[in-house]
Amino acid sequence: MDSPTQAVLAAIVSFFVLTVFLASVILLCKQKKSSTHRPQTRSTARTRPAPNPPELNSISVFDSASFDRSLNQLSMVELTVATKNFSSDLIVGDGSFGLVYKATLSNGDTVAIKKLDPDAFQGFREFRAEMETLSKLRHPNIVKILGFCSAGDDRILIYEFLQKGSLDQWLHDTSSREEHGRLVCRSPLSWETKIKIVKGIANGLAYLHGLDTPIIHRDIKASNVLLDSNFDAHIADFGLARRVKAAHTHVSTQVAGTMGYMPPEYREGNTAATVMADCYSFGILMIEIATQRRPNWPVMLDGVEVGLVQWARNMVAQNREMEMFGANICKEGLVLETVKEYFRIANMCTNEASRERPAMSKVVELLNGISI
Repeated sequence: MDSPTQAVLAAIVSFFVLTVFLASVILLCKQKKSSTHRPQTRSTARTRPAPNPPELNSISVFDSASFDRSLNQLSMVELTVATKNFSSDLIVGDGSFGLVYKATLSNGDTVAIKKLDPDAFQGFREFRAEMETLSKLRHPNIVKILGFCSAGDDRILIYEFLQKGSLDQWLHDTSSREEHGRLVCRSPLSWETKIKIVKGIANGLAYLHGLDTPIIHRDIKASNVLLDSNFDAHIADFGLARRVKAAHTHVSTQVAGTMGYMPPEYREGNTAATVMADCYSFGILMIEIATQRRPNWPVMLDGVEVGLVQWARNMVAQNREMEMFGANICKEGLVLETVKEYFRIANMCTNEASRERPAMSKVVELLNGISI
């Protein structure tokens, strides 16, 4: 083999040996680095607490407040026990954004407990702020909020329990109920009682609208009116309520309310929360209370199906007010002039033009002029 060939072979062998050597050194360095850091990583994983999720700090994981001196600090455990783990047997209502349960607390008080749907409030802070605002409302025709409890995603509202249940049940539910340990049937509401209930609702709304920062309920309907043992009305369920500034409107991109009770301006895309929208819903409720016809059901008028408002307006125009009471309605105490005035006020409240509807304070004044 000549000298040039030997030189080339020697160079190739030297390069190969050097490459293998350098690769071995690099591999050993990597293994050493890995063995040096691995124990530290395992130790850190065992001792470092996991970070809290957003908005899930100590105050939002659990919080409660009692707004009534008769109640101790509330806990989710006590409320779970009081409702027998939110048993369906204790459900007394299905209001906006959640079910309502009858419960007896450890101090012996019977209360209504509402477990709100998870999407009822955007977050904990919004929920707490709304509860603190509503807890300050003090009026004989507004349901008294006693406290709240919040744990994780659960939002529980506690308010006074009213013995007679909802107005909707008395108007439309003919089934029997338990009272003092025995089953009894609901007797039809007398005209005098209906007037009393209507006046109570009007007074409650006038109070809300007359606050320094008015509160718009936005979901006035029969199922959101509760009755006590004397059939006094109490406005409940403020799930959609909004506080409104001096302009007396609240801009909203969502339609709020219940079909049949919503004002006609909603059909035109005007979804602002206003006192006049509450007034319209109240007028619908007045017609419903008197006639016991559901607002979202069509009514036959001269062989044609029409809405409740149009039916009532046409009947009044034809002086047929006394015909508006069905065969199953208690007519005791009905006086023509009183009935005429009642439906006149209801028609004022359901005026198509929102600006033509009276303020609730004016409605109270007009209703007080009705004598039984």
